[in-house]
Amino acid sequence: MPSFDIVSEVDMHELSNALDQSNREVGTRFDFKGIDASYELNNDSDINISAEVDFQIQQMMEILRSKMIKRGIDIKSLKEGDVQLVGQKASMIVAVNQGIEADIARKIVKAVKEAKLKVQTAIQGEKLRVTGKKRDDLQQVMALLKDGGFGVPLQYDNFRD
Repeated sequence: MPSFDIVSEVDMHELSNALDQSNREVGTRFDFKGIDASYELNNDSDINISAEVDFQIQQMMEILRSKMIKRGIDIKSLKEGDVQLVGQKASMIVAVNQGIEADIARKIVKAVKEAKLKVQTAIQGEKLRVTGKKRDDLQQVMALLKDGGFGVPLQYDNFRD
């Protein structure tokens, strides 16, 4: 029986490349001259953005978003935290979401069932497995999910015929 997996993953190598490019741009921009501003990747799931004021943090987020888009990373996988001001320093933690949360997975399963397609959807940890008798049914599920707008970037892998 044909099947495929629905996952929500970020290529960490591409993310580190986007962070390196963002750091280089911040180092060369005129409005960031003489300012200690940087991006750091902490424990593969958090990005620490630090600068002197809140306004610079927002500018740095725009730089990071543009670099991520150029590298093919969906910016919906980022979850911005609050800006903390400590003395002369402002910082923000941005979480990088990996995997599909349980409530979003249930919404996806519900949407597939409401479409009345002849497929079975099973939640397996942080991914979903979709199986069906025909490849066409699986492709209809992919088309349905692309239009779904579930708030997380979805990728399809492990397609077996």
